[in-house]
Amino acid sequence: MNSINTFISGIEVLDQPFKLSINGKLVNAQSHFDVLNPATNTVIAQAPSASSEQMEEAIDAAIKAFGPWSAKTWEQRSTYIQDFADALEARKDELITLLCLEQGKPRHSMATSEVDAAIYWVREVSKRTLPVKIIEDTDQHVVEVHHTPLGVVGAITPWNFPVLLGLWKVAPCLITGNTMVLKPSPYTPLTSLFFGEIAQQVLPAGVLNVISGGNELGQQMTEHPALSKISFTGSTETGKRIMASGASNLKRITLELGGNDAAVVLPNTDWETIIPTLFWAAFGNSGQWCIAVKRLYVHASIHEQFVAAFVEYARGKVVGDGLDPSTDLGPIQNRMQYNKLLDLFADVHSNGYKVPLGGHIDESLAGNFIPITIVDNPPENSRIVQEEPFGPILPILSYNDINEVIARVNASPYGLASSVWGPDRQSAIAVAKRLEAGTVWVNEIHIHGIDIPFGGHKLSGMGVENGEEGLAGFTNTKTYMFHK
Repeated sequence: MNSINTFISGIEVLDQPFKLSINGKLVNAQSHFDVLNPATNTVIAQAPSASSEQMEEAIDAAIKAFGPWSAKTWEQRSTYIQDFADALEARKDELITLLCLEQGKPRHSMATSEVDAAIYWVREVSKRTLPVKIIEDTDQHVVEVHHTPLGVVGAITPWNFPVLLGLWKVAPCLITGNTMVLKPSPYTPLTSLFFGEIAQQVLPAGVLNVISGGNELGQQMTEHPALSKISFTGSTETGKRIMASGASNLKRITLELGGNDAAVVLPNTDWETIIPTLFWAAFGNSGQWCIAVKRLYVHASIHEQFVAAFVEYARGKVVGDGLDPSTDLGPIQNRMQYNKLLDLFADVHSNGYKVPLGGHIDESLAGNFIPITIVDNPPENSRIVQEEPFGPILPILSYNDINEVIARVNASPYGLASSVWGPDRQSAIAVAKRLEAGTVWVNEIHIHGIDIPFGGHKLSGMGVENGEEGLAGFTNTKTYMFHK
């Protein structure tokens, strides 16, 4: 632990005051709020709490910057964004450590991979285009479809992947000619403020503004008549409120919301080889991601053996401080989510469900630590199956008939992602085609790509991010017709 304390005290990024980014300048706020390390619940820094007036200043700056920025060629904007990726790369180590400290995820694994992926995303998105489509070109008539920028986009980002999900929104927004005001979660504002500061060194003033503060600022953004689009990642309930408040000026809205993702293991699967993959698919980031496996359905013929082997694999993983190199899973990011899990664990125990691993939370610990927990075959109507826990707890359920399990999976109001695992690829694909989700993986999981659209069905959201469709979501479709 001494080595960790020594490491923390040497982090220069925490020695600097965090500031808002407005119109190309770093700006102080009149008030601040504490940012906690979830592994210790101690204050690591104070973040600026922007006023309503400062939010208006940021929106005004984005409005003024929009004209000159959208007038630049695609190639010119691409160069700016590549420069931004280079500037992020130069400060990568600081960003990784800051992410570990405010979010809790292990620095040596998930924090590093998140920052690396985010920088890669920025750089690669800068190389993508939305080409003009020629619908008709005859001797008499031409029809062309173009994509034009929307204007000012408001981005509201969550606390589970604050760097990656923030930059996922920034890069496609800017390359398509829009400007942005970004508001991170008040639980994890530091990394966004930090990359906002980096952006001011390479981007024109007002193109990207970063504002931290309370939830009232998010409401101000969603209701503001000057914002043309809101891109939000977070809970379904908040997504509903954003959709309602954005109706005043018919804002374009992209919502990436909650999930209750299912994995289905078919009979005769070589299940022993996929246990490590499924473990990390469920418990990576301590289960705090929308596409985590939250319901694992295993055929009755292998269920008992599967659960025993899964428990044995999970038993060797370490929950601890993300700065400790021996840590596999970090703490729950905030006390609000920790308390929700306390309530869910209490429900599991009060109903007498079988818990072959974990299940008992040591509330005397300073950090928000939840043990890796497996619940064996609880009822389908139980809370642990029906709700999104967003923590390191997983029900492993038994099924007998393929039509039965498909019906159970599809009965959820969520439809973000799912996966199917089986020995026969075509049979697994046939099951995948019947599952109601925006993404379904077969014999793999959590594969994403710059050119792969990602979005949810049902209560898991609307619109997509990434791919050509995700880029187009930051634009208006404009059709030109010419009589020759």
